[in-house]
Amino acid sequence: MNETLFMSVSLLTGVVIGSIFFGGLWLTVKKGMSSKAPALWFLGSFILRMGTAIGGFYLILQGGDWLSGLICLAGFIATRFIVIRLSRAYDEKVKLVNKEVKETVHEA
Repeated sequence: MNETLFMSVSLLTGVVIGSIFFGGLWLTVKKGMSSKAPALWFLGSFILRMGTAIGGFYLILQGGDWLSGLICLAGFIATRFIVIRLSRAYDEKVKLVNKEVKETVHEA
């Protein structure tokens, strides 16, 4: 029971780290492309995201169990695919709304 709990926590930690890392990357690209100082956005985001990811993996691996680290990594990688899917759906929805707004403005 105790080992199952630790593995579940490792998976959840990987998902949280992945959400912060890949969600932050998506947000950085969105904000950085329209910023006057994109280098600051990308560098600052890189440092923050890498620090969070390395710190999270370090904490999980402190238990001394490589299996926990592997499960955490699996959660991290799985989150990558989830964030890609969600960000694409969001971007398509924004494009659709913008297209509808432009059509409404041209009709008026």
